[in-house]
Amino acid sequence: MKYSKLIVAGLAALALGGCISLPAGPAGPQGATGDTGATGYTGATGNTGNTGATGNTGASGGTGATGDTGATGYTGATGDTGATGSTGAKGSTGAKGATTGSTVVLVPVR
Repeated sequence: MKYSKLIVAGLAALALGGCISLPAGPAGPQGATGDTGATGYTGATGNTGNTGATGNTGASGGTGATGDTGATGYTGATGDTGATGSTGAKGSTGAKGATTGSTVVLVPVR
């Protein structure tokens, strides 16, 4: 029985050992960086196209003929001037009022 107690005590120690956590160790070294791939080639640029030809200018139209001037008409005869009428007699002018000093006297006209 002596061994059976030792086996039980050993198993108990192993079971309790799994419940106890220890601090983590230092971090390991970082791995190396991978190589960068090669850059691809850029294609060539195309040439510029040619400029098209300039079109021709159309012909100018002809000038039309000028029309004839019409005949000038005759001037009619001048009519006679009528006789001048006689002038009527002039009426007489009314009398003027007389003035004395600074007073104005009005005389009615009949």
